[in-house]
Amino acid sequence: MKEHLSALLDYAYERGMIGKLDESYAVNKILALIGGDDFEWTEHREFANIDEILAGLLDFAAQNGKLEDNTITYRDILAAEIMDNFTPRPGELVEKFFKKYENSPVEATDYFYALSQDNNYIMTERIKKNIIWKTMTKYGEIDITINLSKPEKDPKEIAKAKTMKQSGYPKCLLCKENVGIRGNASHPARTNHRIIPLTLAGEEWFFQYSPYVYYNEHCIGLSGEHTPMKIDRKTFQRLLDFVTIFPHYFIGSNSDLPIVGGSILTHNHFQGGNYEFTMAKQPIKKEFTFAGFEDVRAGIVDWALSTIRLISEDKEKLCDLGEKILNVWREYSDEENDIIAYTDQLHNTVTSIARKRDGKYELDLILRNNRTSSEHPDGIFHAHSEYHHIKKEGIGLIEAMGLAVLPPRLLEQFPNMDDAKKKEIGEIFAKILENCGVFKDTEKGMNGFVRFMETVNGK
Repeated sequence: MKEHLSALLDYAYERGMIGKLDESYAVNKILALIGGDDFEWTEHREFANIDEILAGLLDFAAQNGKLEDNTITYRDILAAEIMDNFTPRPGELVEKFFKKYENSPVEATDYFYALSQDNNYIMTERIKKNIIWKTMTKYGEIDITINLSKPEKDPKEIAKAKTMKQSGYPKCLLCKENVGIRGNASHPARTNHRIIPLTLAGEEWFFQYSPYVYYNEHCIGLSGEHTPMKIDRKTFQRLLDFVTIFPHYFIGSNSDLPIVGGSILTHNHFQGGNYEFTMAKQPIKKEFTFAGFEDVRAGIVDWALSTIRLISEDKEKLCDLGEKILNVWREYSDEENDIIAYTDQLHNTVTSIARKRDGKYELDLILRNNRTSSEHPDGIFHAHSEYHHIKKEGIGLIEAMGLAVLPPRLLEQFPNMDDAKKKEIGEIFAKILENCGVFKDTEKGMNGFVRFMETVNGK
């Protein structure tokens, strides 16, 4: 134990997470957590990473009866409690973040991202297990990830979670009240979790990093209120405000309907980061000028999903035109292209993405429709059944931009995951994206897309 705790102190010192006056305090707090009663710094071997250091402390805690169960969930809970001793209190972190922000937004986010990795909130070692590659397609080079980073729950934990009384606090995993929560069999550890307050469109929002990042500086913007996803003009305002605050990041919102939305529709949130997806690199292939918005560059993007890009220095103009397009699309039907706005419910919505590039704002609107049919019960504009062996889950924001997040079962299906198989999987994912486009890349589809754009212009 002493060797591992000594290594943990050295790890924290090397990363500026602790000062000399903090050492005894941190040591005593950790000893209480793991059941130790004495400590003296000890020479130690070179450990491979923070997970290996923590593993020794968690094993010691298990021997001393300090783990409710020696399972991945309860080990994660205790590991987060240990690392919380090297994490600034929320108010202290926020103050330091905005002091760095005065120098530059990049310095502030670099600090927060490094801290979120160093304190093991971002599960860096687990993320390394993911299998990642790129595949060239007609739409450019798309990213493919087989997600191996999230550990499977122990059957005992699953059974225990079912019997636990649900407190309703926090209301979901995205609520601001998750900061510092210990966690249990049905709620992940968040003791070392921190968030940064922001004001977006005059509202209280927060900014954090994802514990399982899929790309560089994968962040989450979350509403201070537990309100459901809703796409409207304010969505565009919030997104553009975010990239005003962090011009080196993109930010996007999943749609607000099932099948074409994200996995959490109950809490309004965004995802962003310091990464350029393939969709962002794709050019406008057909330009349009909208009456009253002649100073906004607009057009159809050369992309698998039906995407409209708006470009301007004026955020308000982008919000106004974005709202106009959204309102027309909500009511728009084109039966020739299988698009029906209403049956017994609303079907049309958008996935929206904002960024700053070359001093101008960009707002991308991906047209989505979640209607189903007897032929396609999982969604007409969804991965069709012939591709379900690769992916059956919905195509949300990240994948709509060109990054596939595929299930671990693929490794069992394809034990020989060589370059040829990876290329095949990448090409199938490109076809899945094409399935999701409401206006196909055909003459009929493009004619339909043009008719829609002309309808917007005529309103």
